[in-house]
Amino acid sequence: MQGKASHFRRIVVPVVLAFALALAFVPAAFAVQRSSGPALVGPKAYYMAIGDSLAFGYQPDLNWDDGYSNYFFSNLKTHGVKDYDNLACPGETSSTMINGGCSFPFLRKYPYVGPQLKAAVNYLHKHAGQVSPVTLDIGANDLIPDLNVSKCTISSNWENDLATVDHNLTTVILPQLVAALTVNGQLTGDLLLMNYYDPYQNVCPNTVPYIQEINAHLAADARGFATMVDVFTPFGGATTPNPNICSYTWMCSVFKDIHAKDAGYQVMATAFEQAAGY
Repeated sequence: MQGKASHFRRIVVPVVLAFALALAFVPAAFAVQRSSGPALVGPKAYYMAIGDSLAFGYQPDLNWDDGYSNYFFSNLKTHGVKDYDNLACPGETSSTMINGGCSFPFLRKYPYVGPQLKAAVNYLHKHAGQVSPVTLDIGANDLIPDLNVSKCTISSNWENDLATVDHNLTTVILPQLVAALTVNGQLTGDLLLMNYYDPYQNVCPNTVPYIQEINAHLAADARGFATMVDVFTPFGGATTPNPNICSYTWMCSVFKDIHAKDAGYQVMATAFEQAAGY
């Protein structure tokens, strides 16, 4: 058992580090406005969650059962939703979502081969007209290489990488999801896009404006495609020091990990409920 545990830790520790950097860019400062998206349809039989490690529900203590999508589904069941499937892939970028190559496909909760976007579109076609809502968070991992946590600096590649996120969302990911949610010319499901909190704002306060920038871009990208969900504000907004970082994330624990704790995932789920209105 010790040998297996050691092997598992060798796999998980890099995952933790990669995710930690990913969420560092988790857009933190954008307040979502529901008016950015199309009119809401309401819940249906199926709920599909897609995205990166937050959608997956990653926690460094290996509790991977209590992400925001799980908590949101608990609410959705009271509105008649019968089934929930989580296609999220930890470490996913907007580019790997389109082209494949997610860093940690062996951790996926829902089995599929190839790019996550293709699997999500296939899922929507398989259950045509029966899926609502679809929740999505993506984009943080695209910006990992631009963050130097030890120096609290952002690389000069930031704007180019941000432009890649914009392009992937507005020309591929969101249009394909909306098209797959459209049956006989009628939009049959709600697409909810989440912004990000800034887990590093207490140790690197200068990251906050950059997180605000990516959140603003996500809001602009969502217009006409999706309803924005604001998690930045309920996580504490731009206030530094942010008193919620220790209680909502693992940053102050022995793991020093940026992922949400149960309490943080519950806050996210509530943000989804408020944005959707159900």
